[in-house]
Order: sequence, then structure tokens, then C-alpha cells
Amino acid sequence: MLKKLLASCREYKKPTFLTLFFILGEAVIETLIPFMTADLVNNIRDSAPMSTVIRTGLILVVMALISLGFGAGAGFTSARAASGFAKNLRKDMFARVQEYAFQNIDKFSSSSLVTRMTTDVANVQMAYMMIIRMAVRSPLMFLFSTFMAFYMGGMLAMAFVVVIPVLVFGLILIGRKAMPAFRAVFKKYDKLNESIEENVRGMRVVKGFSREEHEKEKFGIAADDICGDFTRAERIVAMNTPLMTLCMDFDLVFILLVGSRMVIRDGSLDIGQISAMITYGVQILMSLMFLSFMYVMVTMSIESMKRIVEVLDETPSLTDPADPVTEVADGSIDFEGVSFRYSETAERFALDNVTLHIPSGATVGIIGGTGSSKTTLVQLIPRLYDVSQGTLRVGGRDVREYHLASLRDAVAMVLQKNLLFSGTIRENLQWGDPNATDEQIAAACRLAQAEEFIESFPDRYDTFIEQGGTNVSGGQKQRLCIARALLKHPKILILDDSTSAVDTKTDALIRQGFKESIPDTTKIIIAQRIASVMDADMIIVMDNGAVADVGTHDELMDRSPIYREVYEQQTHGNGGED
Repeated sequence: MLKKLLASCREYKKPTFLTLFFILGEAVIETLIPFMTADLVNNIRDSAPMSTVIRTGLILVVMALISLGFGAGAGFTSARAASGFAKNLRKDMFARVQEYAFQNIDKFSSSSLVTRMTTDVANVQMAYMMIIRMAVRSPLMFLFSTFMAFYMGGMLAMAFVVVIPVLVFGLILIGRKAMPAFRAVFKKYDKLNESIEENVRGMRVVKGFSREEHEKEKFGIAADDICGDFTRAERIVAMNTPLMTLCMDFDLVFILLVGSRMVIRDGSLDIGQISAMITYGVQILMSLMFLSFMYVMVTMSIESMKRIVEVLDETPSLTDPADPVTEVADGSIDFEGVSFRYSETAERFALDNVTLHIPSGATVGIIGGTGSSKTTLVQLIPRLYDVSQGTLRVGGRDVREYHLASLRDAVAMVLQKNLLFSGTIRENLQWGDPNATDEQIAAACRLAQAEEFIESFPDRYDTFIEQGGTNVSGGQKQRLCIARALLKHPKILILDDSTSAVDTKTDALIRQGFKESIPDTTKIIIAQRIASVMDADMIIVMDNGAVADVGTHDELMDRSPIYREVYEQQTHGNGGED
């Protein structure tokens, strides 16, 4: 796990090692300062010449400045190293997610991925900074200060030998008690972010049903749950301070009591040594306290590390073959006994033994009830998922033989949930072709029946689209997405219920434009309205994950009871007109 994470250090290894160098220098100077301070105290006690006192004082000032310089350098380099490490880690995670197939994405919720790239990375960043600073500084300060305490105070330093085990035991016990509560928080963060995401995405629905109070209550419960876990954990961790204070007070009293008797009775100890012993005692105990904080932080971040590594270790379920085909010959599509299920543990196939032959350039309609696997069928064509059984060919080749990017460049898919990104209309359309000229963009928009409403905007193609396309209507959003797909100049165009929000006249104009302008492109139209597919070269009727029938409108009216029932409901019952 650590090897996987540390691979993200890359160009930030140098500031990491510089931090260790600065910390070493700071620890050495900080340990020597009490020694020099003891010498200064003894000089003053012995009424040494002022020049001696000043010289010793200047040495202390110089040492303090050097220590300050080392500390400032460590602060700068550690911040750079930790921030850079976190930046690379987020980039590596994001890049990995871009390689995921839909099957991999289904494994993680979007809210969980957001939490892992934000909260979890922030925890690991903080732990990394503490490790490269405290994990080096605290042990060094502990060792150096302990050595100097015995050197300066002799057996008086045994006070630390008594206190240290008590403090270490207490800190470890506190850490172990607090960890379960910290670990429980992360999964609850996922639920909290999921609640936020659902609320923001569905804000119009929430307001439309006046469910604001319900959403506030649901969010409040999730937030209170996290607050409760953190409160319990922090309450335990807060015991660090009184335990530390108790140990420091014990050492202070012991050193002053025993040390004073040693000074007065036999002169085996002097005032400077007592002063140094007190300082070294504070340094020893502070080192242990910082180590305990680091222990808590690192232990808490281990759960974050595991969640991050899960994302990095996830193997994309779809990969390119060893010698991929990079050119799709045409838009022909052949399903040969294709069955599909979303996971190996699924109880039933979403598609069962589908056999279809679609010639290149054909216009194909697909209808069927909700849950009949219409979308699942077309998602196999650009290999968003792999077939579980059987063979699917595009352009005469098995889709698993193609380079994924080449296959998907040849297949344009307008999904059921149309998505526009924040940016101008032109920028959104250029997702289809980054190098598209204004004339090509305008032509695609004419074909998608989008040009008229775009020209009505003051800024036309430079009109800014808000995040999610909230400042355009559903029908406008659908037509922009169709235009974007057309700019790919695909061999196969798939419209997954992508004209449901436009009126029947505009729908007909779009289909007529396809017929006249892109006759060689295979066009697959999933629709709920019979009117959207009745002129197709072939119509596929889906029912419960299987192909119930295939034919033209007239053929299906004669022999398909499912198709005939839908047609009669929409024409006589007016169920299909919006």
C-alpha cells in the first residue's frame, strides 16, 4: 500500500529529503541550546565577567537563529512536499477513474469517489506532512534530549525512566480507543456527500414537491451522526493533554525537589544543570506527545490510504487487445447469441440470447417497455460493457478486437440523461470535434434543429451554459447533444430516447435531416413514441431482455401484439403525444 502511494511523490522527493535534513539540523541545535543555557546560568551565578556572559548569550542567539532557519526551511519544504504529493495523488486517482469501464464505475458511487479525492487525500496529505516532520524530529529530540539529560543530571534523569512508560502506555491506549470512531466516520462521509449530491442535482424536484424540510432533516441526521463519532473520538484524544500535563508536573516537582537537595547538601548538581534538566524534560515529554498525535493522525489516515489504494488498484474491466484494430470499416452491427449481465453474481441476464443483423447505413428503431433492456443493448455496441456470452461485431470485426478509442470514435451515443458541461455552446459542441470550424458546427446544429434557438441568444454560440445545462430547456439540451454527436462524423449514431423532450414536428425534421444528410451512417433510435421509429428500415421490439420481434412497421402491426398494443394506445389513446 505504501509503495503504491509513495509512487505519487515523483518530483517532490527532493523537498521531502530537504525536510529531513532541516529537521535533523533543528533537532541538534534545539538539544544543544539547554546545554549552553546551563553554562550561561552558571556564569551568572559565579559572577563571571560580563564579556563571558555576553559571548555565551550571543552564541545562544546565533543558535536560536540557526534553529529558526532550519525550522522555517523544514516548514517550507514539508508544505511543498505534502501539497505536491496530494496534488499528484489526486491526479493519479482521477486519471485512473478515466480508464474505468462502466462496470468499474458501478462499483464506486460518485459521492464515494468525491470523498476519496478530497477528504481522504487531505487526511493522507496531513499524515505525510506529519511523518516527514514529526516522525523524524520527535524521535531525534527524544533520543538527544534523553542522552543530554543523563549527561547533565546523572541519576536525576531516572525520573524520565519512570514517567515515560506511563505516558507511552497512556498515549497508545488513547489512540486505540479513538481509532474505531475515526474509522467509522469515512463511510458516513460517503453517505453525507451522497445526500448533498442528490439534493443539488434534484433541487428542482425538491422544491417542486416542497421537500426542503425533509432534505434538511435527512442532512441533519447524517451530519449529527458524523459529529457524534468525531466528538467521541476527540473526547478520547483530548485526554492527551491532561496526561501530558500530569507527567510534566511530576517531573518538574521531582527535579526541583531532588535537584535542590543535591545542590544544597553536597553540591553534586548546580543550578544550570537543574535548568537544563527541566528543559530536557519538557523536550522529552513534548516529543512523546507529538509522536502520539502523529500516531492518532496516521492511524486515522490508514483507512483513507486503503480507500485511495482501492481506486488506484482497481483494474479496468475493459482493455485493448495486444494487436488492436484501429479502423472501423463500416456501420454494420451483428449480434450473435449475445447474453449479458452486469455482474458475475447477478441472478439473471439483462439480455438473453440476442441475435440481430443490422446493415450499414440502416435506420433502426428500438421500442419496448421500461426495463426491457433497450439501453443495455446499445451500450454494448461502443463496448461500454463487454458481452457475457456470444459475439458482437461492428464493421465485421468483434468489438473486443478494436482499439477502444477507435471504436468509440466511430460510435456516437446520445445518452438518456443528456449532459452539458459549464462553458459556451461552442465549447460543448467541440467535444464532438475539437477542431470543428464554425461552418461545421452550424451545419451540425441545423441538422439537429438547434440553430434557430441558438441564433435567438444574444451571444449565439458564445452563450454560456451553466453547470448541467440548467439555463436551457430539456428539448434544447437534447438538440445540442445531438449536434455534438454529429460532429464526430460517426459510422454509427445512437439516440437513446434523445428526442423525448422535443415536439413531434421537430422530431420529424431531425429524422428527415438524418435521412438526407447522413445516409451512410447507421442510425439507432430508442424511443417511446411509435411515431419516432415507424419510418425506420427495421424496428426491434424488446421485451424482458429479449428480442420479441423485428420488422418494419407494417410487418409488426400484422404479427407483433406488443407493437400493435403500443401503437393503438398512442394513436387512439393519444398516449404518445406530448
